[in-house]
Amino acid sequence: MLGTIAALSGALAVIAGAFGAHGAHGEAQEWLRTGGQYQLVHAVAALVALRLEARGPGWLFVAGGAVFALTLYAMALGAPRWFGAITPIGGALMIGGWLWLAWTLRP
Repeated sequence: MLGTIAALSGALAVIAGAFGAHGAHGEAQEWLRTGGQYQLVHAVAALVALRLEARGPGWLFVAGGAVFALTLYAMALGAPRWFGAITPIGGALMIGGWLWLAWTLRP
C-alpha cells in the first residue's frame, strides 16, 4: 500500500510541476514548482524507506509531502492564502520522517 501511494504521489508531483512550468504564472507557478519538488523527493524517499523496511518514516514522508504540496497546489488553484498556514505541518512531518529514518538506521 505504501509503495502504491508513494508512486501515485510521484505522479501527482510531476503533473503539478508540468502545470507549473507550462500553465501557471507568477506566484502560482512558484507554488506548483515548490510543491512538486518536495512531493517528488519525498515520494522517492518513501520508496527507499519501504525498501529499507522502515515503513513508519515512509508514511511520514508521504503524508508530509502530501500536506505540504497539496496546500501549495490549492493556493495555486485559488484557495485562500490561509492554507499557507497549514503547509509547515507537512514540513514538520517530512522532518519527522527523516529523523525517524536516521534513528532506525543508527549503528
